[in-house]
Amino acid sequence: MPKMNAAVVTNFAEPPHYQPFEVPRPTGADQVLVEVLAAGLHPRVRSGAGGSHYTSNGELPMIPGVDGVGRRPDGKLVYFVPPDGLIGTMAEQAVVDVRRAVVLPDDADVAKVAAAMNPAMSSWVALRRRVPLQPGQSVLILGATGNAGTMAVQVAKLLGAKRVIGAGRDAGRLQAVTAAGADAVVQLTPDTEATAVALADAAAEVDIVLDYLWSEAAQQAMTALVKARPDRSKLLEWVQIGAIAGPTIELPSVALRSANLRIQGNGQGAVSTKVYVGELPSLVAEIDAGRIAVNAMSEALADIESVWLQPEVPGQRVVLRP
Repeated sequence: MPKMNAAVVTNFAEPPHYQPFEVPRPTGADQVLVEVLAAGLHPRVRSGAGGSHYTSNGELPMIPGVDGVGRRPDGKLVYFVPPDGLIGTMAEQAVVDVRRAVVLPDDADVAKVAAAMNPAMSSWVALRRRVPLQPGQSVLILGATGNAGTMAVQVAKLLGAKRVIGAGRDAGRLQAVTAAGADAVVQLTPDTEATAVALADAAAEVDIVLDYLWSEAAQQAMTALVKARPDRSKLLEWVQIGAIAGPTIELPSVALRSANLRIQGNGQGAVSTKVYVGELPSLVAEIDAGRIAVNAMSEALADIESVWLQPEVPGQRVVLRP
C-alpha cells in the first residue's frame, strides 16, 4: 500500500506523531484524492484528537483535521471539509468529497483560508441560518476575545448588525475586539456584580447573543440581560456555539418564564452538512477579499508534536503545511 506522511493520533493522551500512514482511497464517484496544502489547528481539532469532542467514537489510530485547502489532480485549489471518519486533513494527502468542497481562486492565500474558515463559519452560519440577522439588529458576542469570537464581531457587522458588543475576560484582547468593529466592549471579571452591571448597561436590549463560553459566564450574563431588559417580551435569541468556560450550566427556570428567551445550539448535528456546505462559497469570498481578518501562523506538519504542545497565542491561528 502506498504511504504518506501524516499527523497520527495513537493515544488520546499524547500529541499526534509525524509518521507514515496509508494513503486513503476514494470510494465513490464524488470523491477525489487531493494534495493537502494547509490545515488549520482549531480548538475543534484538538478536542477531536484528545477524544473529548462529542462526535468522538474513541477509535484509534486517527488523523486529526476537520478542514483544509488542497490541490485537486486538475490543478484547482479547493477548500474542503473531509467526510466524517478517522482520516482528517493533517496529512500530505486527503480524500475530498466534491459535494463538501468549494473551488478557490488560483491566487487565494491558502494559509489564510485554512486559518479563518472554521472559526468564522460558526458565527456566519449562526447569523445566516440559525437566527437570520435582520438589518439593524444588535448582537452580543460572549467570548469575543477568542479567535472565533473576534471574527464573529466582523461577521455580525458584515451581515448588517447595527450594534455589536464584545465581551471577554482578556482586557488586552478587548482592544483587538474594538479594532475588529465592536461598538462597545465589556470585560468579564471575577467581580460578578460589577460584570452584571456592565453587561446590562451595554447589552440589555440586544436581539441576539452568540455564546462561545457557556458555563457560569453564560449563566451570569443570561441573568443580567434578562433582568435588565426594558421590555422582557422582546425576543432574545441565545445561540450556544462553544463551551470554553465549561460544558454545563445551571439555568434558573425563572430566566425562561420571566422573559422571551430562546436558546438553541449551532454545531455539528444542529446544522446539516448541506447547510454548512451551502455557505462555503460566500464565506470564502469574504475571507479572500480581506473583509474578515485573520492572523495565520504557518508551521511545518513535520513539527506537529512540538507545535501541538505550544500554548495558543491569542488572536493567532496555527496552520499546518505538509
